[in-house]
Amino acid sequence: MISVVICTYNREKYIYSALESVAKQDYPYSKYEIVLINNNSTDNTEKLCMEFKENYPQVDFKYFVESEQGLSFARNRGIKESSGEIIIYLDDDVEIFPDYLKEYEVFFQNYPEAIGAGGKVIPRFEAAEPKWMTNITRALLGGAIDFGNIIKPFKNGSYPAGCNSAYRASAFETFGNFNTELGRKGTGLIGSEEKDMYDRFRAKGLKFYYLPNAVIYHYIPASRFSEEHFRKLSYAIGVGEKIRTKSISKKKYISRLFLEFCKWDATMILLLWYTLLLKPYKGWKLVQFRWYLSKGLMAQN
Repeated sequence: MISVVICTYNREKYIYSALESVAKQDYPYSKYEIVLINNNSTDNTEKLCMEFKENYPQVDFKYFVESEQGLSFARNRGIKESSGEIIIYLDDDVEIFPDYLKEYEVFFQNYPEAIGAGGKVIPRFEAAEPKWMTNITRALLGGAIDFGNIIKPFKNGSYPAGCNSAYRASAFETFGNFNTELGRKGTGLIGSEEKDMYDRFRAKGLKFYYLPNAVIYHYIPASRFSEEHFRKLSYAIGVGEKIRTKSISKKKYISRLFLEFCKWDATMILLLWYTLLLKPYKGWKLVQFRWYLSKGLMAQN
């Protein structure tokens, strides 16, 4: 049994399509359930979910409201309410490819040592990409992940996107739930809860893999291109990294600060490279990203 967990907050524009893309899978209804966690939405999310339940009675659809605000609280509620041996987390603004669930089922059968996995994420921006967009900012704003066309372990500090990731349910029994100090809360942008979980796996030498054929489209509104959103998101990533590493140890946080200095070197090299390509605006956007992330990482509050 696979449990598809979708945590949602005020995404009435996308939620029905996300649910429908799961229901239209070429996959037996008896082999999966959808667990929808509504994290205090104030829009028409509940109405749309009930419409989905009525329109697709053949789907084992479970609907819950999580009153504690925060994505990690919602993710943890999803664990509690799931009955599958495999738990897949999808965002509420995605569309999955037709063989998506089958890809995960076959993978976990063929890779018994794997504790988790994540698939390819293709962003679908609802406005033309700005000229400053690069692969780095595309991943930042749209969660883009594409590591090629073969199954392989995530390495060198990389990990699956939160909008397209799967775990053996037993992982949470062993390693605990998501850190509720991390993860978005309402309109807040602090994340890192998935990275925190995968770091726990990596610390024990456990493997999690990239699945090239477990593909989703991730729909991204034009508002994410705004200067304000970019600044707030970059800063929030830094704050999340601060919380995550300090929750491990002071030494881990100091190590992350050192890594940030190294990343500044790489950012300046990229700035020079894009300047030589006569595209300095791409490099300066990366400098902006690094600046606000560093501020968040070293914030006093």
